[in-house]
Amino acid sequence: QQADALASRLARTQITAVYSSPIRRAHDTALAVGVTTGLEVVLEPRVQEYDFGEALSGLTWAEIRETEPEIVEALVNNDSEFPRYPGEEGRAAFRDRVCVALSEIAERHSADATVAVVTHAGPVAVYVMETLGRRYARPIPFSIDNASVTTVEIGGSQAAFAPPAVVTSLNDTCHLAALSS
Repeated sequence: QQADALASRLARTQITAVYSSPIRRAHDTALAVGVTTGLEVVLEPRVQEYDFGEALSGLTWAEIRETEPEIVEALVNNDSEFPRYPGEEGRAAFRDRVCVALSEIAERHSADATVAVVTHAGPVAVYVMETLGRRYARPIPFSIDNASVTTVEIGGSQAAFAPPAVVTSLNDTCHLAALSS
């Protein structure tokens, strides 16, 4: 239902391309957008979620609490830094991967094109923080909900002192309001 509601909303914005993380939930959502808009979904692995490493990837929070309680303890008790996970990707590598991918997507499309990138909360957060010139650290000062819309306008202003990118909406879920909980 959320994917269909998002697809209907994006169909009204005249998007010209749809990119997606290859992770199933994001890809399924992107396919709904593609069907509704008549656009082919382009897989972009660099916008997939943070790689938490073999020890944690694919586990639920309940499973992580059971198998790695020290990681959960560090996450709960340290409000300024992310805990280290065995075999993780690394926060700087994650930020670079996501930001480079999104910059390349933006360069690939004309300045007036509207492109949808269906991804996860982590990539959205890291890109928004980068756009705002903030360090990617805890606590993240906003939430990103499933099927929400965050809009970043890139190079749209001709003003002399305009920033290269501007966050114009964050975690917009108005299209989900009519769905049953």
